[in-house]
Amino acid sequence: MQNTNPYELTFGKNPNQSISRASEASDIIESFTSTPSTQQVFMITGVRGCGKTVFMTNIAKQLKSQKDWLVIELNSSQNYLVNLAAELSATQKISKLLKQSNVNISALGVSLGINSSTNSTGNEQIYIRNILEHLKKQNKRLLICIDEATASKEMREFASAYQIFVREELPVYLLMTGLYENIKEIRDEKNLTFLYRAPEIKLKPLNIGTIAANYATNFDLDESASLDMAKLTKGYSFAFQVLGYYTYRHNGDYMAALAEYRQYLEDYSYEKIWAECSTEDKKLLFALAQSQTGKAKELKEILGWDDKKYPPYRDRLLKRQIVESESYGYLQFMLPEFDKFVKTKECFY
Repeated sequence: MQNTNPYELTFGKNPNQSISRASEASDIIESFTSTPSTQQVFMITGVRGCGKTVFMTNIAKQLKSQKDWLVIELNSSQNYLVNLAAELSATQKISKLLKQSNVNISALGVSLGINSSTNSTGNEQIYIRNILEHLKKQNKRLLICIDEATASKEMREFASAYQIFVREELPVYLLMTGLYENIKEIRDEKNLTFLYRAPEIKLKPLNIGTIAANYATNFDLDESASLDMAKLTKGYSFAFQVLGYYTYRHNGDYMAALAEYRQYLEDYSYEKIWAECSTEDKKLLFALAQSQTGKAKELKEILGWDDKKYPPYRDRLLKRQIVESESYGYLQFMLPEFDKFVKTKECFY
C-alpha cells in the first residue's frame, strides 16, 4: 500500500483517487466548445455526496486549460453579480486582454465600490456586459461555476442578468450544482424560462467495475475481493472515498473497516439527507426498510396509504436519488447501508 492514505473524506474537495465520469463531462464540454455552442447552461444535480462539486471542478479545469477560456467560481453566500464583477476586475488574464486592446478597466463606464460592500448597485450588470463584449471581440469565452445553488433573491437577480447576456449572444457559460429540490425551485421561476429549458445532468452511481479496479490496485486485492468491496459502496461517490479511507487505516482489511465506514456515512451524509426529508418521505423510507420485497403493494399496506397518496412521495424520493426502481412497481435503497440507518429511526406510522 501507499505511504499516505490516498482517499479523501472532505466534501467537495477534489480527491487524489477519483472515478471518471468521462461521458457526462464530454457531453458538456462538447456542447460548450462547439461553434456555435449548442448549450450555454447545464444544471448538475444528485443526492448529497454523489460528487457534484468534484464533477463540476473537473470540467472547469479542462476548460481552463484551453487558451480561449476563462473560468470564475462564484460563492453562493454572496451577491452573485457583485462577486462576478469583482472577480472579473481582479482577473489578471482579463486585465491583460483588455490592455492588449488598449482598454482601461476603469474606463468601462462603472464605479463599482465592490471591495467594501456585497450589495448590488445595479452597475455590475453594465460592467460585466462590457467585459463580455470585449472578450467576444477576442474570441474568448467565460465559464461561471456556482456550487450548491439555491433559489435566493441574489440567484434570481443573477439569472435574470445572465439570461440577457445569453440573449445578446455574449460568450458566457454557466455550470450550477444543487440538490434536486433546490434546482427544481430555481427552474420553476416564472421569469427564468431559459433555466427551465436548460439540460439537467443527474449524476448516476459510479461504475462498480471501475471502483473494484481502483480498490484492487490500492489494496492488492484479487478480483473477487475487490468486487465484493466495491459492491458495498453501491457506486455512491462519498462511500467510495470513505470505505477506501478506513480500509487503508485497517491495512487493507475492508471487513475490519465496516463499522467505521457505516458510522461515518451516517454522521456526515445520511443524517443531513434524513433531515431534508419530509415526514411523509420518512414514513415511506421507514416502510421500505421494513419491507421484505420493496413492492408498492406491500409498502402501501404497511403505511395504510391508497393508490393516490403513494405516487407523489415515491416520485420525490426517486428524483432525489435516495431510492431507485429497477423493476416496475418495486423500490430499493440507492445508498449503501441506508436501510440500516433508517431502521434506527423512530417508527412514523
